Amino acid sequence: MNMIFQIVAISLLLSLALIYLFQKYYLKKKFFDDINERSSHSVLATRSGGIAIFITLFFLAIYYYFNEVEIFDYSLIIPLSLLLIVGLYDDIYNVDFKLKLLFQIITAKILIDNGFIIDNFHGFLGIEDLNRIIAQLFSVFIIVAIINSINFIDGIDGLAALVVSLFIISYEFFSVYETTYSILSLIILSSILPFLYFNILSKKKVFLGDSGSLFLGGVVSILVLNILSNNYVIKEQYDINKILYVISILSYPIIDIIRVFFLRLLNGKSPFQADKNHLHHILLNKFKSHFQTTFFIISVSLIITVVFQILF
Repeated sequence: MNMIFQIVAISLLLSLALIYLFQKYYLKKKFFDDINERSSHSVLATRSGGIAIFITLFFLAIYYYFNEVEIFDYSLIIPLSLLLIVGLYDDIYNVDFKLKLLFQIITAKILIDNGFIIDNFHGFLGIEDLNRIIAQLFSVFIIVAIINSINFIDGIDGLAALVVSLFIISYEFFSVYETTYSILSLIILSSILPFLYFNILSKKKVFLGDSGSLFLGGVVSILVLNILSNNYVIKEQYDINKILYVISILSYPIIDIIRVFFLRLLNGKSPFQADKNHLHHILLNKFKSHFQTTFFIISVSLIITVVFQILF
């Protein structure tokens, strides 16, 4: 219990301090989030939230590693670092999507080589075990899709961070046992709290940036693959097919990425070409408020999760 309290306290305070310091540094260097036709905001903002959350995680990993305490699989820092680095580079220099996609595929391959692979559909669509090659290709596709789905919904205040938080809470709540990544989950949740203040309430806003949304997308993909493994057991009273379970708690990013991809392809555009045709942009035009739009999406997501539990 003392270690848990220590981890939460360090995560909260370190994340708060880092977000503040990185914001000051970004403002000094004039690393602002561009206000253009795709923007949903009209105030000064920096894309410095993601790097602060990552460094908080990295610091705690280093601290406990040298104290010979394993709080999670430290090898995960490598693939998560790749996502942070390419996202950070994009935040500053606006790189081509092909480079980001390449880094995502490399990340997926590293995770697969470390045992994160979807090799069983658990009876979904009548499918059980998958061929090794098919399993690897499918796993790469799912990891890349999840990373991009979180990146795509990072368009209005609080949405991506709250969707990730809701997913992590659900991941821990529905598990019979304390999960392998409970401490990782705790660090991410604690680090996100100060970010939400700067993102939603502060006049000088802080965004996750691609560095944050890609990194958090990586965390979500790791937890999803853990859910679909034999190591994760859903509580008996909430027994549901694991794939349907993942779909239910990630309903919004899944619906949004599928919809946007098809619309862009139908219009002859690259599926990775950014626009303002996401569901949250459409809802924002209706509600005229970032808070109300985010609240509506999170509420509907919770309802979908409950409905899936009742129906399936």
